[in-house]
Amino acid sequence: MNTVLVALATAALTAILCSAVAVAFVLARRSRTRAEDRAAESVRELTERMEAMRVELASVAGQAREEARRGRFFSELAGSIDLDEALAKTLAAAGALSGVDAALITLLRPSQAPLVVAEGLAAEEAEEYALIPPEHGLRLGVCSIVYEALPGGPGKNEVTAGVAVPIRGSGGTMGLLTVLTRRDPSVLGSDIAAELELLAQGSGPAIENAQRFQEARQLADLDALTGLHNRRYFHETLAREVARGHRYSRRLALLVFDLDDFKAINDRIGHLAGDTVLAEVAERVRDVVRSADIACRVGGDEFGVILPESTHEDADQLYHRLQSAIAAAPPQSSGSLQVSAGVAELRPDDDPVSFFQRADQALYSAKNAGKGRVVLEPSLQ
Repeated sequence: MNTVLVALATAALTAILCSAVAVAFVLARRSRTRAEDRAAESVRELTERMEAMRVELASVAGQAREEARRGRFFSELAGSIDLDEALAKTLAAAGALSGVDAALITLLRPSQAPLVVAEGLAAEEAEEYALIPPEHGLRLGVCSIVYEALPGGPGKNEVTAGVAVPIRGSGGTMGLLTVLTRRDPSVLGSDIAAELELLAQGSGPAIENAQRFQEARQLADLDALTGLHNRRYFHETLAREVARGHRYSRRLALLVFDLDDFKAINDRIGHLAGDTVLAEVAERVRDVVRSADIACRVGGDEFGVILPESTHEDADQLYHRLQSAIAAAPPQSSGSLQVSAGVAELRPDDDPVSFFQRADQALYSAKNAGKGRVVLEPSLQ
């Protein structure tokens, strides 16, 4: 009986112990699970914070790189005093913005038509999309443009939208910087407008300085009496055109002329009146030369016209146009006035000096042959 009781007591005790162990195991497991959950949550939070920090640092680094790039660009731009270079760099920076397919600058010029330069546009497109700012009026801000599609739907390369911002100098608005897209208009959003404003703001002073330098250089290149280019400009340009003609196998002609018996005109009406005659002859020259021709006062009453992409026949025709213009409207007080001229065409073995000398020698041949005529260099006759 005692043995049975002991066995039953032992069994009961064993059951109680097993239950206690089971309860302890369950409690321990639950505790570990909660601890693991807390640890996992902590790891998750830490990972999220690290990712946020990584994104923020990447953004800051990107902004720093962009600001450094922009700073280098503006530093390089500020060091340029060539207007073409300043405009080209600004256009390249604008054209590199996301979603932009073309860029153009419209620059106001005193007493001249606005200067239009473009990147990513044909010449006729540049004229079509160029926006001209008013010289006087309201202060301009950012302009967003959406172009309507032509009948039949938009073409493959049709411009769909644009953004224009003013380029400002010390005197106010100098022009407009415009970007265009051929894609969905939404690509030119507020971020592009903000970038474009920064670009125009930083480029404005450099463009203004380059424009002033060009104007000063142009004044230095002009003859004060006639308004034509002066002797220095003539010889510099002749050297460039001769080099270009040789490099690209281009035709180049040169017309050199002077006024017949100009000394007698000075003796008869005086040197001041003689200067007036030279100025009026220069006006006739401007009336008959082509836009590509470079007309200069070489010295005294001698003039030269450089004719790029031209032959001696073109120079000969220019001489006869000039002679006709002078005959139709002779300078006041000069009486009957004629000019003598010499013509040369670029040879493969020419340098600027030999080229000019041949035209000059042809001029003296015209003088010796009776004046009032044009003589071609001997090899062209």
